[in-house]
Amino acid sequence: QVQLVESGGGLVQAGGSLRLSCVVSGSTFSMKAIGWYRQAPGKQRELVADISLTGSTNYADSVKGRFTISRDNAKNTVYLQMNSLKPEDTGVYYCNRRYLSPGWPWGQGTQVTVSS
Repeated sequence: QVQLVESGGGLVQAGGSLRLSCVVSGSTFSMKAIGWYRQAPGKQRELVADISLTGSTNYADSVKGRFTISRDNAKNTVYLQMNSLKPEDTGVYYCNRRYLSPGWPWGQGTQVTVSS
Protein backbone atom coordinates (compact mmCIF):
# COMPACT_ATOMS: atom_id res chain seq x y z
CA GLN A 1 0.00 0.00 0.00
CA VAL A 2 1.47 3.30 -1.11
CA GLN A 3 1.44 6.06 1.48
CA LEU A 4 2.08 9.74 0.84
CA VAL A 5 2.83 12.05 3.76
CA GLU A 6 3.07 15.77 3.08
CA SER A 7 4.43 18.31 5.55
CA GLY A 8 5.87 21.80 5.81
CA GLY A 9 2.82 23.95 5.26
CA GLY A 10 1.81 26.86 7.44
CA LEU A 11 0.75 30.47 7.62
CA VAL A 12 3.06 32.97 5.97
CA GLN A 13 2.88 36.58 4.86
CA ALA A 14 2.91 37.49 1.20
CA GLY A 15 6.48 37.50 -0.07
CA GLY A 16 7.53 34.78 2.33
CA SER A 17 8.79 31.27 1.71
CA LEU A 18 7.93 27.72 2.67
CA ARG A 19 9.46 24.36 1.88
CA LEU A 20 7.13 21.41 1.53
CA SER A 21 8.18 17.78 1.82
CA CYS A 22 6.50 14.59 0.73
CA VAL A 23 7.66 11.17 1.83
CA VAL A 24 6.53 8.23 -0.28
CA SER A 25 6.48 4.70 1.07
CA GLY A 26 5.38 1.39 -0.36
CA SER A 27 6.41 1.94 -3.95
CA THR A 28 9.39 2.26 -6.25
CA PHE A 29 9.61 6.00 -5.82
CA SER A 30 12.71 6.43 -7.94
CA MET A 31 10.90 5.03 -10.99
CA LYS A 32 7.99 7.47 -10.91
CA ALA A 33 7.50 11.00 -12.11
CA ILE A 34 6.09 12.96 -9.17
CA GLY A 35 3.95 16.06 -9.04
CA TRP A 36 2.89 18.64 -6.50
CA TYR A 37 -0.77 19.57 -6.70
CA ARG A 38 -2.79 22.18 -4.89
CA GLN A 39 -6.44 22.70 -4.21
CA ALA A 40 -7.56 26.21 -3.46
CA PRO A 41 -10.84 26.81 -1.62
CA GLY A 42 -13.75 26.17 -3.94
CA LYS A 43 -11.53 25.09 -6.83
CA GLN A 44 -10.42 21.86 -8.40
CA ARG A 45 -7.07 20.34 -7.61
CA GLU A 46 -4.41 21.47 -10.08
CA LEU A 47 -0.88 20.39 -10.90
CA VAL A 48 1.64 23.10 -10.05
CA ALA A 49 4.97 21.33 -10.60
CA ASP A 50 6.33 17.94 -11.60
CA ILE A 51 9.68 16.21 -11.78
CA SER A 52 10.70 13.27 -13.94
CA LEU A 53 12.82 10.25 -13.13
CA THR A 54 15.88 12.09 -14.41
CA GLY A 55 15.12 15.37 -12.68
CA SER A 56 13.51 17.31 -15.51
CA THR A 57 10.96 19.75 -14.17
CA ASN A 58 7.82 21.51 -15.33
CA TYR A 59 5.85 24.29 -13.70
CA ALA A 60 2.47 25.88 -14.05
CA ASP A 61 2.70 29.40 -15.38
CA SER A 62 1.31 30.76 -12.12
CA VAL A 63 4.30 29.50 -10.11
CA LYS A 64 7.11 29.57 -12.66
CA GLY A 65 10.14 31.41 -11.35
CA ARG A 66 8.92 31.22 -7.74
CA PHE A 67 8.60 27.50 -6.99
CA THR A 68 11.26 24.81 -7.30
CA ILE A 69 10.56 21.08 -7.21
CA SER A 70 13.29 18.60 -6.36
CA ARG A 71 13.62 15.00 -5.29
CA ASP A 72 15.91 12.82 -3.19
CA ASN A 73 15.49 9.23 -4.37
CA ALA A 74 17.61 7.90 -1.51
CA LYS A 75 15.06 9.33 0.94
CA ASN A 76 11.94 8.65 -1.16
CA THR A 77 11.17 12.33 -0.76
CA VAL A 78 10.09 15.14 -3.06
CA TYR A 79 10.31 18.80 -2.08
CA LEU A 80 8.65 22.01 -3.16
CA GLN A 81 10.49 25.22 -2.35
CA MET A 82 8.04 28.09 -2.56
CA ASN A 83 9.36 31.65 -2.64
CA SER A 84 7.68 35.02 -3.14
CA LEU A 85 4.41 33.55 -2.00
CA LYS A 86 1.17 35.26 -2.96
CA PRO A 87 -2.30 35.06 -1.39
CA GLU A 88 -3.47 33.14 -4.47
CA ASP A 89 -1.02 30.36 -3.55
CA THR A 90 -3.25 29.53 -0.59
CA GLY A 91 -4.59 25.99 -0.61
CA VAL A 92 -3.95 22.40 0.39
CA TYR A 93 -0.86 20.99 -1.27
CA TYR A 94 -0.56 17.32 -2.17
CA CYS A 95 2.03 15.19 -3.86
CA ASN A 96 1.25 12.23 -6.08
CA ARG A 97 2.38 10.58 -9.27
CA ARG A 98 2.57 12.94 -12.22
CA TYR A 99 0.34 10.50 -14.09
CA LEU A 100 -2.25 9.51 -11.50
CA SER A 101 -2.83 5.87 -10.67
CA PRO A 102 -5.52 4.19 -8.53
CA GLY A 103 -2.73 2.48 -6.63
CA TRP A 104 -1.51 5.81 -5.29
CA PRO A 105 -4.20 7.23 -3.02
CA TRP A 106 -4.03 10.89 -2.04
CA GLY A 107 -2.43 11.77 1.28
CA GLN A 108 -3.82 14.23 3.78
CA GLY A 109 -2.05 17.17 2.17
CA THR A 110 -0.51 20.15 3.90
CA GLN A 111 -2.25 23.50 4.28
CA VAL A 112 -0.55 26.63 2.97
CA THR A 113 -2.09 29.97 3.87
CA VAL A 114 -0.61 33.20 2.53
CA SER A 115 -1.84 36.40 4.12
CA SER A 116 -1.79 39.73 2.32
